[in-house]
Amino acid sequence: MSVHHRSRYSRYRGGPDPLAPPVDLAEALDVVAEDVMAGYSPRHALQEYLRRGGRNREGLDDLAGRVQQRRKDLLGQHRLDGTLNEVRKLLDTAVLEERKQLARDAMMDNTDRAFREMQLQNLPKSTAAAVNELASYDWQSSTAREAYERIKDLLGREILDQRFAGMKQALEGATEEDRAAVAEMLQDLNGLLDKHRRGEDTDADFQEFMAKHGQYFPENPQSVEELIDALAQRAAAAQRLLQSMSAEQREELMRLSAQAFGSPELMAQLGQLDSNLQALRPGEDWSGSERFEGEEGLGLGDGTGVLQDLAELDELAEQLSQSYSGSRLDDLDLDALGRQLGQDAAVSARTLAEIERAMRDGGFLQRGADGDLRLSPQAMRRLGRSLLRDTAKQLSGRQGRRDTRVAGAAGEQTGSSRPWEFGDAEPWDVTRTITNAIRRTIADGGNPRHGLRLAVDDIEVTETEARTQAAVALLVDVSFSMAAEGRWVPMKRTALALHHLVSTKFRGDRLQLISFGRYARTMDIGELTALPAFREQGTNLHHGLLLAGRFFRQHPSMQPVLLVVTDGEPTAHLLADGESWFSYPPDPETIRVTVAELDRLGRAGTQATFFRLGDDPGLERFVARMARRIGGRVVAPDAGDLGAAVVGEYLRAHFRGRAYGDEGWAP
Repeated sequence: MSVHHRSRYSRYRGGPDPLAPPVDLAEALDVVAEDVMAGYSPRHALQEYLRRGGRNREGLDDLAGRVQQRRKDLLGQHRLDGTLNEVRKLLDTAVLEERKQLARDAMMDNTDRAFREMQLQNLPKSTAAAVNELASYDWQSSTAREAYERIKDLLGREILDQRFAGMKQALEGATEEDRAAVAEMLQDLNGLLDKHRRGEDTDADFQEFMAKHGQYFPENPQSVEELIDALAQRAAAAQRLLQSMSAEQREELMRLSAQAFGSPELMAQLGQLDSNLQALRPGEDWSGSERFEGEEGLGLGDGTGVLQDLAELDELAEQLSQSYSGSRLDDLDLDALGRQLGQDAAVSARTLAEIERAMRDGGFLQRGADGDLRLSPQAMRRLGRSLLRDTAKQLSGRQGRRDTRVAGAAGEQTGSSRPWEFGDAEPWDVTRTITNAIRRTIADGGNPRHGLRLAVDDIEVTETEARTQAAVALLVDVSFSMAAEGRWVPMKRTALALHHLVSTKFRGDRLQLISFGRYARTMDIGELTALPAFREQGTNLHHGLLLAGRFFRQHPSMQPVLLVVTDGEPTAHLLADGESWFSYPPDPETIRVTVAELDRLGRAGTQATFFRLGDDPGLERFVARMARRIGGRVVAPDAGDLGAAVVGEYLRAHFRGRAYGDEGWAP
């Protein structure tokens, strides 16, 4: 006997779609990192990216703009006199048909006819007053009587539709039994809410209520609280609808409501319902209003729905603003966004939320000791790889080559090989490596024909001519002129690309990043990347050279390589007491001690390159003299070419005069 299990399928509501393709963070990371390097905090940079969106993706500002346009369209399309107009049309039809009947009824007593005609002729101009005056009128025309009864039916359905969406259509053509069922539902509902207000346990009562009256609640609430939420939102919108009407319209409707279904008990039950809901949900907006200026009349039920839409749009606008404490895009109501703007908007918002989640929780942003968000080492590596790839393309273009690559080799092959060691970048000796694996497999009792697995100890690399390991000091000018002239971000991109090259392709080298403004200081790549632009005067190259000399002395067996990026002459130097002396124009003493420190580095065999940014004649003369004193070079790149220039000079110095193109390199 086989057992069949029935499966049920529904929309996935457990968070991000587990079957959706992962979001591409490359663009987001690049943009966020660019803003971070420009001086923004990672938190602010991420928020700005989410606001602007990507190349082919709407941002929060785009969605917020669509929300505001949707709101404007609703207010500009509608007006709130739809029900009053429908009642007036039905009343006019009833009066007209009654007059026709009075005119053609030859058997009617003339006095009676005259009295009736006078009564119809002198009806009040107020629609509500006229309807109320005709409540006891003995209609002679069946067509007129039917039109008048439709007024009471319409009012009842509209008033119920204000509290229960869809009730107007559901009760069209309803029988007395149907109306009695609605009255019973209202009575039971108020009983349930009264009990809940008193703090009594209503779980069982709720289940019983839904089993009996669930057809009136398409929202399918799962608890008393969900039921109250849905009803209170609708009831509050109904109150805002009345507040949005003119005083005359509001008075007309209040007077007409007495005729709803011809049942005062109905209005009493609805009044009790509103009282219960306001007590249970006082935080809803029960007194607001809107200004409608359109031409399309709305009935009470449809108007209440529009007021709910407006409230939902306002809530979406607040969510999209992300301006409240602890805001995250996970707070976005994607279902509401899809209802109001379409599924394309929901998809855009979901993607932005996934990007935010991935950036925060995926290891690209991390909190430092001070609690602030920072780019993580993982993000720095990814960004460095991207920047190095761009730099490789620039260098390839300069060399006229279509393809360049890094093998990591530092010299010509000697014909010998040696066991691989951690950090080696030389090419493998494949023959010796495979031979070692075969010998080890046989020694372990295995058969190489049945499969061969390489072990680390099997690997041998091709031995090359010994290369000189380099201790590289990259000195970057962080005076405010660098930021003011648009050189701040290119400087940081350059440092990050060089850092990635050294840390991944030339692990035997050592790189020290040194910033110099009024003072100089050593930095790791994360600190430099996040460094904001200070309005600080001073270009203390002297202090930077002192720190470079200390770094070179820590690595006496390595070739010292000095790379200096600056856009101004030295205007500060370090005094004996550790204070910085600033003077502009440059003080002769500043020039003297700076040159003296450079000479000291030159005597130690330092290879130096100066990267001059800008066309200042004083800087041009100073840098040229400095380079001649130390036998170094001067490169004057545009800001956009700085990265390729620095990396190219590092490779040139690294290979001790061999053209880096001969070795071939790429990230």
